[in-house]
Amino acid sequence: MRKSAYIQVQKMKFIGIDLGWKSQPSGLCYLELIDGKLELQDLDRKDGIVDIFDWVDNCVKAPESAIIAVDAPTLIPNATGSRLPDKLTHKHFGKYHAGCYPANLGLAFAQRTVNFGLELESRGYLHAPTIQPQKLGRYQIEVFPHPAIVNLFGLQRILKYKKGRISDRHLELTKLYNYIRDILPTLHPPLRTQRLCGLFITSIPKTGIALKAAEDKLDSVICAYVAAYWWYWGEQRNLVLGDENTGYIVIPHRVEL
Repeated sequence: MRKSAYIQVQKMKFIGIDLGWKSQPSGLCYLELIDGKLELQDLDRKDGIVDIFDWVDNCVKAPESAIIAVDAPTLIPNATGSRLPDKLTHKHFGKYHAGCYPANLGLAFAQRTVNFGLELESRGYLHAPTIQPQKLGRYQIEVFPHPAIVNLFGLQRILKYKKGRISDRHLELTKLYNYIRDILPTLHPPLRTQRLCGLFITSIPKTGIALKAAEDKLDSVICAYVAAYWWYWGEQRNLVLGDENTGYIVIPHRVEL
């Protein structure tokens, strides 16, 4: 009697980290690709770097495959001025108000963000400015939510939820929440948002501290989704600004909705 063959299918995991560049809390999102759909497994916010890595290690056990997308400059080769990818965000996305802040080794946050990338490398997450789509492995990339939001949702400018009056920020963050809820499930890979709406964030807060916490978490959802989009499509549907020598940022191509 012939024995049945059982094939264990590995699942890919995607971690989004909206890293606090100084000492502020970081937003954390954990997605997992299950049966072709992205399932939201956890959405959190941590203060300390040690706490962030404890959370990452709990989500992704060695040697499981995952790609970690960090909203922070983890590769900074230049002592002064701006990195090439920083300049390129202004070239490609300045008209959307989506250029990023310059990064160099002389700035106060540089040691924290670079060390974060090195700590990921020590855990086996290699930089992936190029990638073979849908190949299992442990990767890390730098991402930037503003241009990703513009391109994924077909916008003409960024959503200005980070600065200004609380009422204006609340309105803009509500738009982001709705775009995530309504549009990401229609893209590939699709994001199932039932747990986001029903468990993690039921509504957008209207007070400053709570609003900032929701902002960090939603930014981390975008980071995690960009990680999944990069892994799923590679350069076919993504733009890479820079490379491993200059620093780089992965941004989805513009989606026509």
